[in-house]
Amino acid sequence: MSGVLTSAGDLRRLVVRDLRRELRVLDSLIINIAMPVIIMVLFVYVFGGAITTGSSGLAYIEFVAPAVLLMSGGYGAALTAVNIADDMTGGMIDRFRTLPIGGWVVPAGHVVASVVRNVAACGFALAAAVILGYRPDATLAGWALVLGLVAAYVLAMSSLAVLWGLLVRSTQAAGAFSFVVLFLPYLSDGVVPAETMPGVLRDFAYNQPITPIVATLRALLLGEPVGSSGVVAVVWLAGVVLVSVPVAAVLFRRRTSA
Repeated sequence: MSGVLTSAGDLRRLVVRDLRRELRVLDSLIINIAMPVIIMVLFVYVFGGAITTGSSGLAYIEFVAPAVLLMSGGYGAALTAVNIADDMTGGMIDRFRTLPIGGWVVPAGHVVASVVRNVAACGFALAAAVILGYRPDATLAGWALVLGLVAAYVLAMSSLAVLWGLLVRSTQAAGAFSFVVLFLPYLSDGVVPAETMPGVLRDFAYNQPITPIVATLRALLLGEPVGSSGVVAVVWLAGVVLVSVPVAAVLFRRRTSA
C-alpha cells in the first residue's frame, strides 16, 4: 500500500511539474487559450457562410462545434509528443533515474497533465461557440457524457502522442504528430458533411474514428438520441488507449534502460 501511495504522490508531482512548465512558456499558454477561440471564430465566420450542412438541417455552428472541440483538445494533446521527446533527449530522464520513482510515472505524468490542460482548452472553445450564438440543449447527464467523451478523446490522443514521442529521436520529428491530429477532423463528418465528399473520401470519412466521436458529441450537445455512434466511439477510443499504453510502456523501458 505504501508503494502505491508513493507512486501516486510521484505522479501528482510530475503532473504539477508539467502544468507549471506550460504556464511558464508564453507561447504554449497562448496556444492553449487563444487557439480554440481562433479556430471556432474561423470556422463560424469565415467558412460558415459558404458551407451547408446537407441533410442534417443544422445551423453550421451546431454542426461544426463538436469537431472544433476535438481539434482544440486533440492538437494540444498531440504536443505531448514534443514534451516527452524533450525529456528523452534533453537529459531530464537521466535526472529522474537518480530519484526513487517508478519509470512508468514519467510518461503517465505527461498524459494526465495533457488531459487536464486540454479538456480546459475544449472549455475555451465551447465558451467561444456560446458567445458566437451556439445554444446546446444537453441535459445534465448529457453534459457529464460530453465531458467524459472529450476527456477520453484527449486521453487517447495523449497516449498516442507519448508513443510517437518515444518512437522518434528529436522534438522536431515529435511535432509532426500534431499536424496529423489537427488534420484528421477535416476528413470526417465534422467540418463538412461526409455525404458531399467524393466516393473514396466519403467512405474514409464514414469509417474513421473521428466521425462517430463527432456524431456522439453533436447528439449529446443538442439533446438528441446518440444511437450506435456512441458505442462505436467508445470502442475506437478504448482500442487506442489499450494498444498505445502498453506499447509506450515497453518503448519507455527500452529507451531508459539503454
